[in-house]
Amino acid sequence: MGTIRLTAAEATLRWLSVQMTELEGRTVPIFGGVWAIFGHGNVAGLGPALHAMGRALPAFRAHNEQAMAHAAIAFAKTHARRRMMACTTSIGPGATNMVTAAALAHVNRLPVLLLPGDIFASRQPDPVLQQVENFGDGTVSANDCFRPVSRYFDRIMRPEQLLAALPAALRVLLDPVECGPATLAFPQDVQTEAFDWPAEFFRKRLHRPRAPEPDRQELAEAIALLRDAKRPLILAGGGVKYAGAEAALADFAHRHAVPVAETQAGKGSLPWDHPRNAGAIGVTGSAAANALAEKADVVLAVGTRLQDFSTGSRALFRQAALIGLNVAGFDAQKQGAQPLVTDAGRGLAALTAALGKWEAPRPWQERAVTATGRWHRSVERITAAPKPREAGLPSDAQVLGAVNRAMPQDGIVVCAAGGLPGELHKLWRATDSASYHLEYGFSCMGYEIAGGLGVKLAAPKREVVVLVGDGSYLMMNSEIATSVALGAKLTIVVLDNRGFGCISRLQQGTGGAPFLNLLGDAAPRVDFAAHARALGAQAVKVDGIGGLEAALPKALSAKRTSVVVIDTDPAASTAEGGAWWEVPVSAAPRGAAQEAARKDYETALRKRGSGA
Repeated sequence: MGTIRLTAAEATLRWLSVQMTELEGRTVPIFGGVWAIFGHGNVAGLGPALHAMGRALPAFRAHNEQAMAHAAIAFAKTHARRRMMACTTSIGPGATNMVTAAALAHVNRLPVLLLPGDIFASRQPDPVLQQVENFGDGTVSANDCFRPVSRYFDRIMRPEQLLAALPAALRVLLDPVECGPATLAFPQDVQTEAFDWPAEFFRKRLHRPRAPEPDRQELAEAIALLRDAKRPLILAGGGVKYAGAEAALADFAHRHAVPVAETQAGKGSLPWDHPRNAGAIGVTGSAAANALAEKADVVLAVGTRLQDFSTGSRALFRQAALIGLNVAGFDAQKQGAQPLVTDAGRGLAALTAALGKWEAPRPWQERAVTATGRWHRSVERITAAPKPREAGLPSDAQVLGAVNRAMPQDGIVVCAAGGLPGELHKLWRATDSASYHLEYGFSCMGYEIAGGLGVKLAAPKREVVVLVGDGSYLMMNSEIATSVALGAKLTIVVLDNRGFGCISRLQQGTGGAPFLNLLGDAAPRVDFAAHARALGAQAVKVDGIGGLEAALPKALSAKRTSVVVIDTDPAASTAEGGAWWEVPVSAAPRGAAQEAARKDYETALRKRGSGA
């Protein structure tokens, strides 16, 4: 067997470029490119190696390391984890800037390969610029921060270690259960060291997603629960999308007449107007889905990790028997569920076949249809443009209503933290599984614009609209310039409520006084439109929903990134729908508001009780 002499950096990138997957009947590279911000820890190793790769492994430069990792993660999410990107930085703050993004990918079970530069393996010039020294452990570097937020971590101390480390990292990145960030800390001297690599190491390899079949006994027990169900409900999570199980879900819901509620990650698994789609579930859920959840006797939870927002802090469907249909055994058994460990698509197909002509009882079907129809009418009312005589600033719901009406059929909305995800979960009308892109597992402010960039790179033919509050915009906006430079056109709607309106409402809702969330009159007003123009975008400030409705068609048809800014009401939120969320209130209340909030909290705790 022949060998090829390459540096460790060159070998890494060449190996990444020949890993392939199947997408819509085509064989394509798994890695869509590498994001890079260079410093002394990677500029002389991975830098020239990446330059030499050319189109075989495209390189992208961002303005912030956390943002570029967000873009890479959004790219993978848009591709339903079939494709992904890598990110490389220098050894110091560039590396640690990516730790937040790694945590985001870890929580959301999304793949990204992180290649932070590291200190010298030889240790001869220590301490080098940006080196974090541990007085009691010479093996520690700043990159050890990645250990708790990586699904796979390795430090490459010799070039030949890559022969094992790269396949091990990719196994985790592609595994439906373990999927998450993989970090290969890469000492700067090792990057430049040469080795005679086996030529076979660089042979193209085709990787297909694993889709395990259900266990017969677990399947039989799940079928028995469903056959006895009088009020069944399906809870669709992100695992439906990642398994490509949308059609299997639609078939199951149609054949067996079972209503479907969607988590944040699962929203869009069914189109919003599918007859069995009861809408969002949980704290930010629809009145229809939550009413059904409170009465359901069996809940088939498909591909969800049962996060507190989806379960109303475990209070929403305590009366129901749970079936945890999940590829991960860790998630399948949560809350005392009957586990059904399997791929979402194959599990649903097996249940459909075994249940035959079984349907949910007719009264339950009618109840679901009535509740869903009532909710659709509520959404129309809540998101409608205000009447001319109505004074005051528009609500977030009215803004997203205007945006939703203006969106192309195949448009994609992107959002993350704050109050907007709650309004979107309840009210947005998703047309397909890719049309609704929310990062709410980590609820990371600053994801929105960078995430939108990653979505656009993954789906260049679809219109991408980013909804972002002024607080998140100020935290991370630099990738507007990157989107302009790359010709990756975004439409960004900035909702300016002068601060952190969502947390201000929560603060007051738990009995606290308004404090450090909303900006006072003394704080300067930020001209977001002027700022966006300074970053190369087209931008306009509009007055009210009428102005927004006039500006959106121009922004959507523009050739480069366009920003539309609108002032919104920080106090308004949608009262309809929703479920309890456990946020502890002081056990030693100070003042009447906190006393009332504590009583409400204790009442809710008693109602929920203790449980698995």
